[in-house]
Amino acid sequence: MLVSGNCHCENISFTLASEPEPTTTIPARACACSFCTKHGAVWTAIPSASLRVRVKEPTHLMRYAFGTKTAQFHICAKCGVVPLVTSTIEGNLYAVVNSNTFENFDRSMLQYASVSFEGESENARLARRKRNWIGNVEYLD
Repeated sequence: MLVSGNCHCENISFTLASEPEPTTTIPARACACSFCTKHGAVWTAIPSASLRVRVKEPTHLMRYAFGTKTAQFHICAKCGVVPLVTSTIEGNLYAVVNSNTFENFDRSMLQYASVSFEGESENARLARRKRNWIGNVEYLD
């Protein structure tokens, strides 16, 4: 499976590649935190997949961290879209992508659920990300 996505102006783009292709559904989580709710983000990850990220104009990439400051939301300063979030855990970069930024994708494959991580300890949060987020992330020039 190969999925591409991008912000509205295409400054930030990514390719998510997974072998073998997922069975029939991909989890898509609408986080209940105020940031994700206000941005309408729905996050997805296939832990065994690889993610390649490209930024055309790095000066228009903003990174925002709040709460525990263990995750960085990648925001396009030109169009305001948040295509991905990264977290560095034990020296490795992990990511989730916003399924609302997918291009030419069969959305019936997404299995939507609302989630809340309120009250989750920082250690539990990092362990969950390490287990469930994409662990093969690369930024391309």
